[in-house]
Amino acid sequence: MDLSIVELLKVVVLGIVEGLTEWLPVSSTGHMILVDEFIKLDVSKDFMDMFLVVIQLGAILAVVALNFEKLNPWSDWKTKQEKRDTFSLWWKVILACVPAAVIGLAFNDYMEEHFMTAPVVAATLIFYGALFIWIENYNKHRRPRINDLARLDYRTALIIGMFQVLSLVPGTSRSGATIIGGILFGTSRIVAAEFTFFLAIPVMFGASLLKLMKFGLHYTGAEIVIMVVGMVTAFIVSILSIKFLLSYIKTNDFKAFGWYRIVLGIIVIAYLFLVGDPTVDNH
Repeated sequence: MDLSIVELLKVVVLGIVEGLTEWLPVSSTGHMILVDEFIKLDVSKDFMDMFLVVIQLGAILAVVALNFEKLNPWSDWKTKQEKRDTFSLWWKVILACVPAAVIGLAFNDYMEEHFMTAPVVAATLIFYGALFIWIENYNKHRRPRINDLARLDYRTALIIGMFQVLSLVPGTSRSGATIIGGILFGTSRIVAAEFTFFLAIPVMFGASLLKLMKFGLHYTGAEIVIMVVGMVTAFIVSILSIKFLLSYIKTNDFKAFGWYRIVLGIIVIAYLFLVGDPTVDNH
């Protein structure tokens, strides 16, 4: 392949899209599938399928970098109780990962074969966008019972993990599904968002490792450069995206994201009618 400046700029654009959409409840996978149809990298389909997952490593490293002290149970700055609380948080994260891990490993190939399409993305964008708006209206006069991450119980953590299973369908949004689950079952928006960030760590590391193993460890120099540039871009943009979301939801709800999803879904449907399904050639 010709690793030109144009190709590297395409990788940077994909990294920006990943970093922006991974943490906002708008579906990173859905956006990456759609953007990939207009920004074609000069790589094999197998490499591209792997790259669209592995680029998430850059995004997840941003969570680790921003929250290293909070996530580190061995920190010298923490009291014994704070260290116990941190271990407890990790156990809740692991418990919440179980449902998606079991279902994902069982149906991963089927999902990729039948659901990685533009019509599915459009439908889920609209459905969960409307759901976000409905939930925020429903939740308007309710007071959250969990306003601190340390008060999140194991039962609620598991329920949030069950909602994560929904995100196996592209266009749903992993963060969107888990935030919806958290809000419905009594967490504040901040707690739902923070737990979603931490829940992503083992999920996305696991998904990336699985993709790397399936692809094999034989990469050209150009392919290594593409992965590094994509992950570094996603890392930088993710830091900004996470800080923005946590600041935004202190004084705002998620309705704006719901409307964005609906509008984007309608645009995708219009594109399908006018041009046809851009993903049909890949399946």
